[in-house]
Amino acid sequence: MIKTIVVTGASRGIGYQTALQLSNQGHNVIATARTESNLQKLSSDAPSGTITPVVADLTDPDEIQNIAKSAKHFNGIDGLINNAGLVHRESFMETDINSFQKLMDVNVFGIVRLVKTLKPLMTEGSHILNISSMSGYQGSLKFPGLSAYGAAKAAVIGLSEVLSAEFAEDKISVNCLAIGAVQTEMLSEAFPGFEAPVSPEQMGGYVADFILNGHQFYNGKVLPVALNDPS
Repeated sequence: MIKTIVVTGASRGIGYQTALQLSNQGHNVIATARTESNLQKLSSDAPSGTITPVVADLTDPDEIQNIAKSAKHFNGIDGLINNAGLVHRESFMETDINSFQKLMDVNVFGIVRLVKTLKPLMTEGSHILNISSMSGYQGSLKFPGLSAYGAAKAAVIGLSEVLSAEFAEDKISVNCLAIGAVQTEMLSEAFPGFEAPVSPEQMGGYVADFILNGHQFYNGKVLPVALNDPS
């Protein structure tokens, strides 16, 4: 069965690979990010007609409406992967409040805006998958300099659990993956020189499979996806 999936943060890393692998399976993918050139590359890498690129900044409500307009061309949305995110590494005492607010705006409020906009277009049995991090997962090893990022990703986890309860009567599942170290550009920005044990292609395949099948087994779950206990 062909499904329609929205993937945010699709211009690079896990989002890029997730969108590409979903499209390779014949699904309709609405891929959104801020960088148009990367989205165009994604579209050209994918089978013809399976990826709809939409340039949008999730901190801008008007641009989020562009995602909704694209989604209306399909018969409902079967899945939403909230993968877009921003990292900031700096000691807590040096991190100003604007940095905290920016990370919350991108990593948390971006999800809030998008879910509010797209939920009316979601079909019964659809799946919302929020991508968090081991940095926000309770009890995991934490690293200095990630206070703003960890706080934002912890908020994504809490939001996911509550949304799963609220949307249960609509038969819309909500789950959250707390992902460990993956060799992405974002990881390299935060930890230069660190080599992760998992590639974006590997994690993209996992996320693609989970959005299609995970809600058959899970709802309201926060699942750590890590080979060890990294950020």
